[in-house]
Amino acid sequence: MGEVAATMKIMPTGVDVDLEKLKDDLIAALPEGAEYGTHEIQPVAFGLKAIIMVVIVGDGEGGTESVEEAFAAVEGAESVTVTDVGRPV
Repeated sequence: MGEVAATMKIMPTGVDVDLEKLKDDLIAALPEGAEYGTHEIQPVAFGLKAIIMVVIVGDGEGGTESVEEAFAAVEGAESVTVTDVGRPV
């Protein structure tokens, strides 16, 4: 089984969410078999910022589903969207 790099956009519940803590909580919530790659904080609008995170997952059935579910359960995360999937460099 190979690996894919999934880029995910995690929107916080509001502008008052500590994004560094949210990032750390997201990394801690990664399910077994998934690895943290990189992240960046990206401005969205009106002071709201999103975390753009690259996660390495297996390319088997289900792909990013377990990571999306784990991230959605983290306090402070409003939504999780996969924006890109490709082979890790």
